[in-house]
Amino acid sequence: MGKCTIDHSYGDVMTKLENQSPYMPDALVQEACSFLHQTIAQETLNELFHLLKKYDLASEEDRRNRDAELRKLMSNGS
Repeated sequence: MGKCTIDHSYGDVMTKLENQSPYMPDALVQEACSFLHQTIAQETLNELFHLLKKYDLASEEDRRNRDAELRKLMSNGS
């Protein structure tokens, strides 16, 4: 996936998380919500947005990969 040149706002990421949360593991949604209560760098917001984008349409394997990437991104902090 190429780099996106659009900066996504905190609101964009929260909305995307809310929209995709029914398709995600509950624990991961809770981790993401907690993570988003921090001050987060713009690059991290953009990465979060793109990992969440079209999550509902992703294959099971792709979802597992995205879950791992989301956890990795959140564990590295803001």
